[in-house]
Amino acid sequence: MCGIAGLLGASDGAAVRRMIEAIAHRGPDGIRVEEGPDYAFAHARLSIIDLEGGWQPLHAAGATVIGNGEIYNYIELIARHGLTELHTGSDFEPLLHLWRTQGPQALAELRGMFALCLRTDGALALARDPFGIKPLYLTDRDGRLAFASEPRALLVETPRPAMVHARAEELLALNYTVGTGTIFEGVRRVAPGETLGSAVAAPAFVARTHAPVAISEAEALKRLDAVLEDSVKVHQRSDVPYGLFLSGGIDSSAIATLMARLNSRPVTAYTCGFDDPDASDERRAAEQVARALDLDWRETTFGAEDFWRIAPEIAWALDDPTTDFATLPTYKLAEAAKGTLTVVLSGEGGDELFGGYGRYRRALRPTWFGGRPAEPQIRASFLKDRGVGALARWREAARSQVSTDAGLTPLQLAQAADIATWLPNDLLLKLDRCLMAHGLEGRTPFLDLEVAEFAFHLPDRLKVQGRFGKHLLRKWLEQHCPAADAWGRKKGFTVPVAGWIAPRARDLGARIAAVEGVREVCEVDAVRAVFERDDHAASRWPLLFFALWWSIHIGGMSRAEAAAAVIG
Repeated sequence: MCGIAGLLGASDGAAVRRMIEAIAHRGPDGIRVEEGPDYAFAHARLSIIDLEGGWQPLHAAGATVIGNGEIYNYIELIARHGLTELHTGSDFEPLLHLWRTQGPQALAELRGMFALCLRTDGALALARDPFGIKPLYLTDRDGRLAFASEPRALLVETPRPAMVHARAEELLALNYTVGTGTIFEGVRRVAPGETLGSAVAAPAFVARTHAPVAISEAEALKRLDAVLEDSVKVHQRSDVPYGLFLSGGIDSSAIATLMARLNSRPVTAYTCGFDDPDASDERRAAEQVARALDLDWRETTFGAEDFWRIAPEIAWALDDPTTDFATLPTYKLAEAAKGTLTVVLSGEGGDELFGGYGRYRRALRPTWFGGRPAEPQIRASFLKDRGVGALARWREAARSQVSTDAGLTPLQLAQAADIATWLPNDLLLKLDRCLMAHGLEGRTPFLDLEVAEFAFHLPDRLKVQGRFGKHLLRKWLEQHCPAADAWGRKKGFTVPVAGWIAPRARDLGARIAAVEGVREVCEVDAVRAVFERDDHAASRWPLLFFALWWSIHIGGMSRAEAAAAVIG
């Protein structure tokens, strides 16, 4: 839902309008700008709750808010606190009434995803949800604080932004950047769970973690069914059409199972497949689940022509970049769903919370049996610093909010590292940008705080057993949707980018090596070698993406100009 922008310490409605227009794709239903004596706010709306009355900036109880996201438990908050003086049906209005009596502690009562600015006569606060599902960025503009949902809004009056080389190295070594610093000099992220302007009231989820809680498998299965059903139920709250992206894997199949249970009509589900022998195509598994659950299942195909068309669009959409190739099918799915759906539920967070990744299992093995730390594997020999600094900064970010005396197990430490780094700065960023580029809202039921609190603190044996991760979630899915093949070996998600790039590799290598931004952080000869040697093929997409990204966001090219210069 929406994009926000603002200036604090000055009243300049014209400047804020230029900021919000740069991210108008986030709010296709309209823009509103408001000026005060020492602030200017702007909101681009994607209407989802209270289509007529939910416009922002929203005023109530002596406070003003502009927000991006959804407060899913607004109905429960109204009932719990006996709120009777509401003037809209907006999910954000109850927060303003709670703020009057609780101040920033009201944020701790929210179940949802949000990035917001709340102002009262006495103070203001900028806040982001505990997982960082919704983005928020800051910069200092001539002594005035500016904030926005995307960095591009903060850079509209900067003809050529300065690139932070260390962040570019992280991008190419890790596939994303870590911490609160961004790739743009002077622009930073508000951290997950961070509240600026007051004491932190809703800290990042990893800061709340503790040792596992004893529970039997039978009791855990009952509890899982209850918390996950409740989460999916509130994540469906919408006054516009909703559906889901269905991969056929464990996570999205679990969401689909509960949506089918909770809806009387067939739920619309979209799946993306690849007509390529080198790709892991998920359509067959997804179709089996869809037929068993009586979903309104729709498939879309991604091929080489889509790749060359979408690559510059992805580079434009991801102003805060990630080279994750999963952005490609996510973007195509959003294209396909636009016009039919406005809200899309997705399975992000399931692996991190229930212990799904193979690297978690490897981390639990002794070194003599192939065990190794659950850390990123740096394969960026073309970088001038070989990615050494990026790994050191990842380690710092991975442990920055985890209490050393929390008693976490090695498995929980690996999970917490991903929740602090990979999840907000890759997976959730990907979902936000690829969907918002099409005016769609992505929702993540696994990242509900009640689900997360339950899942993260399960005993290790209910997460990992033998060669399987997500043990408890698989057991639950086996009972409730046998068609999902809960114990099938995960093939791993792949996009056949190497095969699409290969026929043009040598020409692309010369073009990419000539891009100024590439030359600043990479060894030119090593870049050319990536495109000349097939054993380096895995590095080709990150370099192609980065060359397109730099040409658009630093070099000032249009998408078409960047495509012509880099792709040819």
